[in-house]
Amino acid sequence: MKWFQFFSLGLLVTLTGCASNSADMDKQWLNPPMAVPLQANVQYEIQVARLSQLLQRTDLEDNVRAKMHFERGSYYNSLGLRDLAQLDFNQSLQLNPAQSVVFNQVGQYFTQIGDFDSAYEAFDSSLELDPANSYALRNRAIALYYGDRLPLAIEGMTTYYKENPTDPYRALWLYIISREVGPMEASITLEKRYQARNDDWGWILVALTLNNITEEEAFKAVLAGSRDNTVLAERLTEVYFYLAKRHQIEGQYAAAVSMYKLAIAQNVFDYAEHKYAFLELTKIFEQVRAEQLQKAKEEQAQKEAADSES
Repeated sequence: MKWFQFFSLGLLVTLTGCASNSADMDKQWLNPPMAVPLQANVQYEIQVARLSQLLQRTDLEDNVRAKMHFERGSYYNSLGLRDLAQLDFNQSLQLNPAQSVVFNQVGQYFTQIGDFDSAYEAFDSSLELDPANSYALRNRAIALYYGDRLPLAIEGMTTYYKENPTDPYRALWLYIISREVGPMEASITLEKRYQARNDDWGWILVALTLNNITEEEAFKAVLAGSRDNTVLAERLTEVYFYLAKRHQIEGQYAAAVSMYKLAIAQNVFDYAEHKYAFLELTKIFEQVRAEQLQKAKEEQAQKEAADSES
């Protein structure tokens, strides 16, 4: 992203000040737990090449061509080639606009780039075509959250949560959104849901968010439950994202930025936590910039008041 280099440099002084108050954290993250970043899946690349060849044929019916564009776009998505995926999804919809799953993918793309109005339109189209599309319901609620339309975001995520109250990820996202309007109530509610938890791995993430377990305990759980490097990368992506969110909520921006970068570094392109880590970094940038501007205004006002008194 264009702002990323400026972001890293412009906030260095501010974030260094935050980090200097936590020497223990600096020591802790000298060697953060990492998986080998996921590499491009050779089978996906082969499928992209095969579909590209098939799409050159002139005798394909529109519905078949639309399906091929969607399939190739899905492979591009999994390879981290977001813009190429979007091109294929758009072509698929031009050939066959009655595809709820494709509109959902398009909506996620617009959310990632911050074009929230287009994201809402895409998710609305997805749900009009298939009201039972839970992924579109969830992703629209998340887009509404990042677009600062909190009442609608809470309403949508509440509906999504009620479809499966035992799902820790639904409980976690409902908490993340709800705490924007009622932090204490959201924490109490999430704690109650955590106490009634099942054995799903995701409740570890809830416990980490609630500070019910230490970071060391969370990483031990990751290592104990990871069968291979892929699972390890996936779970570390989740842990780093929600740990970053906790630090961000607590105003520990330096730690949050580091955690979001570690979530991105695992290369788990299909995971929402990877996709939305970029948006969270943007939010921190905007929040810190706003705080710096407000501080500058206050200092200027104090200076002017002092000058007038003298």
